[in-house]
Amino acid sequence: MTHTAVLAELFEAVLAEEPDLPALVQDGRTLSFGDWWAQSAAACSALAELGVGRGDIVLLLLPSGRDFAVCYLAAIRLGAVVSAANPRLGPTEIGHIIARSAPSAIITDTPARIPTGVRCRVRTPDELRMQGATAASAPRWTAVPEDDPAVIVWTSGSTGLPKGAWFDHRTLAFIAAEVGPLSAWHDRKLMPIPFAHTAYMTRVHDQLRHRVALVLTSPVWTADSMLDMLTQQRVTVGQGVPTQWEKLIALDRLAEADLSCLRLVSTGASRVPAALVPALRERLGCAVVVRYASTEVPLAFGTRIGDPPATVAHTVGRPLGGAEVEIRTVAGEPAATGRTGRIHLRSRAAMRGYWQDPEQTARTIATDGWLTTGDLGRLDAEGNLTIVGRADDMYIRGGYNVHPAEVEAALSAHPRVTRVAVVGAPAPVIGEIGVAFVVAEHDGAQGRLGAAELQDWCRERIADYKTPDAVVFVEDLPVNATYKIDTARLREMAVAATARSSMRRPTHRVEDGDRIEVVPPVHDLPIAECEH
Repeated sequence: MTHTAVLAELFEAVLAEEPDLPALVQDGRTLSFGDWWAQSAAACSALAELGVGRGDIVLLLLPSGRDFAVCYLAAIRLGAVVSAANPRLGPTEIGHIIARSAPSAIITDTPARIPTGVRCRVRTPDELRMQGATAASAPRWTAVPEDDPAVIVWTSGSTGLPKGAWFDHRTLAFIAAEVGPLSAWHDRKLMPIPFAHTAYMTRVHDQLRHRVALVLTSPVWTADSMLDMLTQQRVTVGQGVPTQWEKLIALDRLAEADLSCLRLVSTGASRVPAALVPALRERLGCAVVVRYASTEVPLAFGTRIGDPPATVAHTVGRPLGGAEVEIRTVAGEPAATGRTGRIHLRSRAAMRGYWQDPEQTARTIATDGWLTTGDLGRLDAEGNLTIVGRADDMYIRGGYNVHPAEVEAALSAHPRVTRVAVVGAPAPVIGEIGVAFVVAEHDGAQGRLGAAELQDWCRERIADYKTPDAVVFVEDLPVNATYKIDTARLREMAVAATARSSMRRPTHRVEDGDRIEVVPPVHDLPIAECEH
C-alpha cells in the first residue's frame, strides 16, 4: 500500500464523518479539517501549474499557522517532499538550506529573505491562492511508495550549519501508530513549538489518525499567552520545552486558572530539571510525561502515565516504538548498567539520513542501522534512561570530566534558584572552568544571593571539582529558534564574563548600569562572581 492510500483513507474518513472538526486554532480563528482540505486544493493546483510533482522539494519559509499547514498538505498531495526553514534562522542558515535542498519551489511570506540568484519559483501564500483559484482541479492524491522521501527537517544549527534529516512516508505512519499517551481521540493539543520542528513536520498522520486540533500560541511566545491558550481553548494536552514550562509555572495567576481539561502535559527536547516534573504535576493538576527525542529520532524514549514519580522526575523513561538502545563507552563497547556513555539507537522512527550529505550520514548511521546520538546517558535495571548531557557540552576541568547536567541539577535544588544553565569556558592552568548562569529569586529578606552560597551548596552535593568556578546572575537565559537554551550564546557570554574576572586586583565597578564584581583570576580562587 502506498503512503497516499493510508493518508487518503484517514483524510477521507474525517471529511466524510466530521469535516467541521477543528484542525487548527490560531488567533481565535479555527481551520476545520474540511477547510484545510479545500484550501490545500487551491495551493496544490497552483504548485502543479508551477511544475511541482512527485519527488520535487517544496521549501516552506513560513511562520507556524494556517498557511504553513495548507502548503504542507498541498505538497504532500502532489507527492512532493516538504522541507521547512524556521523563519528565525539567519540569512547564512537559510541560504545553506536552499543550496543543500535545491527546492523546485519556495513558499514564503517574506520573499526579500530569499538570496539573490536563487533560480527556483518563489511564491507567497496569497499568490498561490490567487493562482489556484483559476488553475485546473487539483489531484486528490499522487501515488507515492512508502519508502519515498516525505519531509526534510533541518537541525537548529546550534553546532554548525543546519543538517537536513529526511524521513520517508512509512516513518510518518509508524510514528503515528507508536506515539503512545501523547495522542488520544479528539485531543486539543497546545502547539508552542515552531512548525518547522519535527513535532509538526513528522506528525501529519498522527493528527489525522486521532483527529487532533492543534492550538497555536502567539507568534511571539510568552508564558502569559501560553496560559491564556491553555484555559481559553480547553486544551487537553500541553506541550512545551522545559524553558517554557518553567516560565509558565512561575506565573502568579496560574493559581486561579481553570485547567480542568488538561489530561496530561509533556516536556522534553532538552535537559529536564528534576524539580520541574513534580512542580508541573502540583501546579497543573494533571499527569506529566517526559520525552527524549531529537531531530534525527523524533520518537525514542518516554515515561508512561502511572510511572513512579521518581522515574518521571529523574529519567526520560523507556524506549518507544520498539526502539533498540545501547549505551557505549568511548571505545565503542557496551557500557554496564548504570554507567554513563554515548547513546546509540536503532528504530524505524529514525531519519533515513541527512539530505544530500552521505559523509555526515555515514558518520551518524552505521551500516547495521545503529544511529549515534550526540547525547550521553545511562540505563537503570528497569531500562529507564537518564540523560547526562550532550557529549559536546562536557568540559574538562583540571583533567576531570564535568557534565553540566549534574551541576545544573545540584544548583536547581537550591530554593532561591529559579533557572540555571552551566557551560565550560577556557581558562589558563586548568584548561577549562565551569560557568553557571543563574536566574535567581529577587532579593528579599534574605538579601542578595551570592556565588559563595551557591558554591557551598554544590560542594555538599557533588564533587568539589564540579562546583562552578564562576556564577553569572542574569534576568533570563537566552534561547534559540526552538526555545531551547542557547548554549552557543552562553559560551560566548562565559568567555566575556571570565575575562572581566581575570584582573589581579580585586575591585568593584559599574558597567552599563549593572553592578559587576571583578575578582582575582578564577583559577586562583574557588569561585568568581559576576552579577548582571
